[in-house]
Amino acid sequence: MDLTRLRVLAAVAREGSVTAAARSLHYAQPSVSHHLARLEAEVGVPLLERHGRGVRLTAAGRLLAARAEEILGRVGAARDELDALVSLSAGRVRLAAFPSALATLVPDVVARLARDHPGLGVGLVEAEPPEALDALRRGAADVALVFEHDRSPVDMEGLRAVPVLAEELFLVRAADDAAPTGGGGGGSAPGADPVLDDLAPLAEAAWIAGCERCRADLVGRCERAGFTPRVAFETDDYVAVQSLVAAGVGVSLLPALALRAHRDPRVRTDALPGAARRVLAVTYGERPSPGAAAVVDGLVRAAG
Repeated sequence: MDLTRLRVLAAVAREGSVTAAARSLHYAQPSVSHHLARLEAEVGVPLLERHGRGVRLTAAGRLLAARAEEILGRVGAARDELDALVSLSAGRVRLAAFPSALATLVPDVVARLARDHPGLGVGLVEAEPPEALDALRRGAADVALVFEHDRSPVDMEGLRAVPVLAEELFLVRAADDAAPTGGGGGGSAPGADPVLDDLAPLAEAAWIAGCERCRADLVGRCERAGFTPRVAFETDDYVAVQSLVAAGVGVSLLPALALRAHRDPRVRTDALPGAARRVLAVTYGERPSPGAAAVVDGLVRAAG
C-alpha cells in the first residue's frame, strides 16, 4: 500500500469528508478521489460508501484509517531516528507519563540523560495510560510510562513493556479518624501508619475515586471485602483527593508515587498488604531506538 494513499485515507477519516481532506492536504479534490480509488483497488475492498450527498468510511475503511495513522506515525518516527543517525549524541526522545510519575521518577531520568547524553533532547507529555499508549502507537511518543491493575490490564499488542515498579497502594483518611481494624508494621509511603488488614470496617464510608481504571480497582477491592463502595466524588488529581480526605468528606486509595509527589500533613495512610499496581515503561516493537532504550533504563534505575 502506498503511503501517500494511506495519508489521504487518514485525512478523510480525520476531517470527515473528501473536500475537507483535500483542503487539509492542499490537494485538488479529484486527486484525493483518485488516490482513494487506487487504494481501494490495492486492498480489494470498498473503503467509502455513499451517504446522503457525501461519503463515509465503510467498516474496512475505518479499520484501515486507524492503522494508517499508526503506520504513518511509525514511518515518521523512523525518519526522525535516521535523521539523528539513531545516536544518543543527537535527536529527541518523547516520553508520555502519568502525573505522579512525572513528579517523582521522571525528573531524575531527565537529569541523568542531560548529564550522560547532553546532545539528546527529551520531550515530556502528561498523559494517562490509554492516551499515552495511543500516542506511542501513532508515533507521537517514543516511550509511554503507564500503570495497570489486575482488573484493568493495558493492551500490549505490538508493544514491548519493561517492568519499572510494583507500586504499593494505601488507604488515605483524615488524620484524626479512628483507625479501622489493622495489624502491625508500616507502609513505604512517607509517614505511613500501621498496615490495614481489611477494608470491611469502611463499608459505610464515603469514597473518593480516581480515574476509570483506579475506580474499577477500588470497587473490586471493596467488593472482595464484602461491600460496594459509595463513591461520593471522582477526581484523578491526587492533591485534590488528599484535600477532600483532610476535610473529612471521604476516604480514598492512593498509590505510593502520588503520596511521594505530594503528602498532605492532615491525612494518614495505611498500607494494604499485597495491594499494588504495576508501572511499566512501554516502547513500540521489539527494538526501541537508542534514545528510547536510554529513557527506559533511566526509569528502571530511578524506581530502584
